[in-house]
Amino acid sequence: MHPGRKFLLVFLPCLLTALALLIYPIYVIRPFRAQGPRELLLALAVMRYRPAVLLVLVALAVATAVWYWRNERRTLRRFASAAGLLAVGAATLLARVNVYELMFHPIDRVKFSTVSSSKLGSGEKVIAIRIGDEARAYPVRGMSYHHIVNDVLGGVPIAATY
Repeated sequence: MHPGRKFLLVFLPCLLTALALLIYPIYVIRPFRAQGPRELLLALAVMRYRPAVLLVLVALAVATAVWYWRNERRTLRRFASAAGLLAVGAATLLARVNVYELMFHPIDRVKFSTVSSSKLGSGEKVIAIRIGDEARAYPVRGMSYHHIVNDVLGGVPIAATY
């Protein structure tokens, strides 16, 4: 069998698996999408075991690329294998980034409007807080992007969460 085919038979599954391990949890655990219990459990399991599996995939991809570089003399194909190796490495590094921390950052400077000028629909849900004579309502639709609103109500610092 040609070295290029052997390389692809080992390397492509490494690359595709690394990309799947990166993308699947992001696809399942995203805002405004109902998750089924099985797919959520699978996504959480993927996130739990992903670092170990990616470590094995990177080691296998590096070993395969080194073997291929020793057996392939054409420069363009060697660089293509190096680019593929970089893609596996990039997927591995991106899997270490917690995208949910990037997406769901707290709101620290809250802007409010009066009830009469509100653009909320009549059926929209809010998180309502009342301290003394002051009251605030935080729309669940906006909270689902941020999950935390830091505010001061009646002189008391609060953290409204969803």
